[in-house]
Amino acid sequence: MATRPFEVTGSPLFIAEGIFAAEIVEECRRRGLLAGAYALRRPRGTTFVRRLARDLAEQRKAPKVLIRRGVALLRAEPAVLRRQTGLGAEAARAGEILSRVAGMVAGHPRQ
Repeated sequence: MATRPFEVTGSPLFIAEGIFAAEIVEECRRRGLLAGAYALRRPRGTTFVRRLARDLAEQRKAPKVLIRRGVALLRAEPAVLRRQTGLGAEAARAGEILSRVAGMVAGHPRQ
């Protein structure tokens, strides 16, 4: 895994998102930087349909390949969520995450 430094001096909050964001939870906690860590939990069927629609619209691969890949990801999603929560992220729905982050931002005016 590659590493890359980044500077957050002067910023009250930073947001790391994506499938690998949970990888930095423990280090952020150790350094006193962690305000919250969330793993998006949404219905797997919804994720499957959204991903398939996006990939078909972008013509990323042949439809048959996209469906097979989508089904494999659908089946793997619970394990991905377990891994992320095991790394310290809390599973939550999108609206709940947005509400919590908005509360954090409101409590930390920009400098």
